[in-house]
Amino acid sequence: MKNLIAELLLKLAAKEEESKELTAQVEALEIVVTAMLRKMHEKERQEMLAGIEVAMHKAAETESANPDDASLLEAYIQKLLAHPRF
Repeated sequence: MKNLIAELLLKLAAKEEESKELTAQVEALEIVVTAMLRKMHEKERQEMLAGIEVAMHKAAETESANPDDASLLEAYIQKLLAHPRF
C-alpha cells in the first residue's frame, strides 16, 4: 500500500511539473505575440485578425472538431488579441 501511495505521489509530482512547463510556455507565447502585435501597423494587424477568423471558421467546420474546444480556443484568442499582456 505504501508503495502504491508513493508511486501515485511521484506521478502527481511529474504531472504538476508538466503543467508548470506548459503554463510557462503559454505565458511566453503571449508575451511574444503581444510584442509582435505592437510592432505591426494597424492594417497588417486587421489582416492578420481576419485570417485568424477564417482559419477558426474552417477548423470549426471539420467533423473532428469539438464545438466546446473550438469555442474555448476562440475565447482565448479573442482575449489575447483584445486584452494583450503588457
